[in-house]
Amino acid sequence: MPKWVVPSLLILGSLALLPLALITRARAVHSTQPRIHIIQDMDNQAKFKPQKSNPIFADGRELREPVPGTVARGQLDADDSYYRGLDGEAYTDTFPIELTPDVLKRGQQRFNIYCAPCHGLSGYGNGMVAKRAEELQQGTWVPPASFHAAPANTRNVGHIFNTITNGIRTMPAYGPQIPVEDRWAIVAYVRALQRSQKATIADVPADERESLR
Repeated sequence: MPKWVVPSLLILGSLALLPLALITRARAVHSTQPRIHIIQDMDNQAKFKPQKSNPIFADGRELREPVPGTVARGQLDADDSYYRGLDGEAYTDTFPIELTPDVLKRGQQRFNIYCAPCHGLSGYGNGMVAKRAEELQQGTWVPPASFHAAPANTRNVGHIFNTITNGIRTMPAYGPQIPVEDRWAIVAYVRALQRSQKATIADVPADERESLR
């Protein structure tokens, strides 16, 4: 065998291992450079990124306002009673959802998260935020309304729903944070709180009255 054969085989073997070594290194070492992207599949394309200028339009903005009257698929929200708490031009006094124990439990949970800090767990306007504001005595705090006194205890359910959605006076709007179904669950729980303060023995099931005596 010629002397050059063995060195040549060693060199070729080493070169054959080089791609495997490079692949192993690429998988194990962090790099600031992007990976080699052979098949693009439209992953990289010319486009305007958010908050960038666009010379195509007269105002130079990349972000465009929706076309007036545009409604996204599935977001027509045509049911005024469900989505806006209205019955014609007045607030509805009928729940557009079925009231179940699960709905009330959900309403209690959401109420304790969003409403109780100001209105209190019992709805008397004595939440932790309200108490702290009274302690500070800065003169700018407007006490939250009690659900058990006028005019809050005379509001229609649609009015309460609208208040949660759009806010009222110093109360901010919670519509962007709370889904529609959860807003109605909160309204149902508020009604339960109001009913609890006016309950009589006749409201207790007959088979449970003896345990309360």
